[in-house]
Amino acid sequence: MSVLRCPNNPIIRPEDVKPSRDDFEVIGTFNAGVTRLGDEVILLIRVAERPTNKDSNVIPIAIYDSATDNIITKEFSEDTPGVSFSDSRMIITPEGKYLTSLSHLRVAKSKDGIEFEISDTPAMSAANDYETFGLEDPRIALIDDTYYITYVAVSPLGVTTALASTKDFNSFQRHGIITCPDNKDVVIFPEQIDGKYYALHRPVTPLFEKYEMWIGESPDLKHWGNHHHFMPLQQKAWDSTKIGASATPFKIDQGWIEIYHGANEDNRYCLGAVLLDSSQPWKVIARTEKPILEPEADYEIEGFFGNVVFSCGLLHENEKLKIYYGVADTSIAYAEIPLQDVLENLKS
Repeated sequence: MSVLRCPNNPIIRPEDVKPSRDDFEVIGTFNAGVTRLGDEVILLIRVAERPTNKDSNVIPIAIYDSATDNIITKEFSEDTPGVSFSDSRMIITPEGKYLTSLSHLRVAKSKDGIEFEISDTPAMSAANDYETFGLEDPRIALIDDTYYITYVAVSPLGVTTALASTKDFNSFQRHGIITCPDNKDVVIFPEQIDGKYYALHRPVTPLFEKYEMWIGESPDLKHWGNHHHFMPLQQKAWDSTKIGASATPFKIDQGWIEIYHGANEDNRYCLGAVLLDSSQPWKVIARTEKPILEPEADYEIEGFFGNVVFSCGLLHENEKLKIYYGVADTSIAYAEIPLQDVLENLKS
């Protein structure tokens, strides 16, 4: 597999993004949705922030409070009995779990796809009870003249997926929750198939610990049903414990190509590819046995949550996959992979 990483990687780092508040610091800029608007590449970046810590004896976190429509802060001491800090992404207490960062979505624009002008203010941030812990991992599907954005809404009520839309990435319309918890990694196919919209998604079944891919259909993008499980884990492989859709599918002569992510028992996240039938997208034609992109560079291995490459978007242009991907839950990197290389690694 020929992977050309940008020599400027990571192309967007936390220090490149202005905090939304003077008392916050940005700790992650990653997992961006990707599209084009006119002659510009648009990234919708997940920006993770936390309160600036002035006391080494406590860990402060931020939470959206819908009752006051404000972001409030809480502090936890590492010495408190029953409180666990074993996962850098969350604090586990007897009362419940809290995320160590609060995420929002931020727009960045570029003429060349490498040097980005990043907005100083959030495009979308927490605004209701389903977004108490923030907005995460947006995906973008351009349908006709409208960009539809699926994003993960996180709260004590569960992990759900919400839908928003925009025509210009200046103003955004929310359309509400489209999946029950716990369900994420939702990507919408960018055109109707036999008069229906389709989306890939990843529900969680805690009883059997299944993290596998499903597909659903909709008449209007807001109401989804007729769900089918269609893609399982691969045993003793790079994607043996979790899989989920990454980028919006794109169509080629042979069918739909979906770049998906997978993790193994060591929580090492890689990217793979699957070829789906063009008219029956729940049918898997072929799948890569090995990753097309895996954590190898230092910035992919070391970070807030290391050994992770995770994409929410790419551009399929000039027979190349131009992949924008999160590295170690910290920054955004860019790589190009020839489409032909991906096709040659697909196995029926």
